Amino acid sequence: MVDTTLDYVLDDQIGYVLRRVTQRHLSIFSEHIPEVTTTQFAVLARLAETGPMSQNQLGRAAAMDAATIKGVVDRLAKLGLVMTAADPDDRRRLTVALSPAGSALFRTRTETALAVSDATLAPLSTAERKTLLALLTRLT
Repeated sequence: MVDTTLDYVLDDQIGYVLRRVTQRHLSIFSEHIPEVTTTQFAVLARLAETGPMSQNQLGRAAAMDAATIKGVVDRLAKLGLVMTAADPDDRRRLTVALSPAGSALFRTRTETALAVSDATLAPLSTAERKTLLALLTRLT
């Protein structure tokens, strides 16, 4: 029996809608950039933008907690896309930098990544895209 008195409609919930949009974006991304995940690409992008930094700083800069950034950096290092080294001033601190292969992958895939964003937002007009991004940014 369905309870029709509930005010909660799943399709109207922000978390549900965001998850569905994220699933759509991840599908588009993996189809066009199979070498890395969206999270890994975000780390490559942040390193390309800022240069080498500590793993802790990188996690904050890429909006990832300590456990997540460690796993992402470990996987990128195994792929040869980043290099890690102990900080000479604090051997407990790990510095992360793009490797030549990581830099090359980011450069060659940047245009594709922009096209992925465009495809994700394809149902929206230019004005709607700007509004959506502005509104979502306010929620962060």
